[in-house]
Amino acid sequence: MAAMSRKKFLILTAIAAILFAGFTALGIWQVYRLQWKRDLIAAVDARVEAPAVPAPRAGEMVTREDDAYRHVSVTGRYIEAAQTLIYYPTQLGAGYFVMTPLLRDDGSYVLINRGFVPEGRQDNPANYRAPEGEVTVAGLLRMPESKGWLFSRANDPVDGKWYRRDVASIMGTRGLVPFAPYFIDAEASGPTGKLPIGGLTVVSFRNAHLSYALTWFAMALGTLALYVFVLRYERRPSSSDDE
Repeated sequence: MAAMSRKKFLILTAIAAILFAGFTALGIWQVYRLQWKRDLIAAVDARVEAPAVPAPRAGEMVTREDDAYRHVSVTGRYIEAAQTLIYYPTQLGAGYFVMTPLLRDDGSYVLINRGFVPEGRQDNPANYRAPEGEVTVAGLLRMPESKGWLFSRANDPVDGKWYRRDVASIMGTRGLVPFAPYFIDAEASGPTGKLPIGGLTVVSFRNAHLSYALTWFAMALGTLALYVFVLRYERRPSSSDDE
């Protein structure tokens, strides 16, 4: 076989270089994402284990990066008449989170996830009455679920069917303003088995960035190996060259 033409060599080299650089860049990006995710997990773990601090007021800036899962406490009075049940699957099975607004001393509201009621027991509110009078609630600050996952059901405020803990939608439907732009997952309290069951917050972050990085780097090395193989194949003399 005749030696590879210069034009063909340049085209092959350009394609291999673009693919190699692209796969390598994606691998390096995933390495940075891996470190970011590890830092995020460490920060969240520190927030969860830290002593409770006063929950932000309604007008204070709250961000997912800096405040999600922060251990907080808040004092006020429950507004049980504005309670909302959110249908939700949990490790205890399907059921409802009991979301009860809490009126603070400054006239603002914060939505409290008081806990979980198994399906079939939600029709009797006496099973999960809110405490009367002033209470102090400790728990984890959570960001609202304003967007659902793929195939998840949308909230239907008109029919009173709720599937996401969308703070703005819930508080707007109840006409409770001003309100904090987050909700609080209350800690477990009271005797075991008492409804609603608190302390069910799942603090878990998927971290597959290392496997992604290794995959991209492997594809970069595969591109390089294929490039070398093609060059050697094209430069191999054919049987006609030996005659």
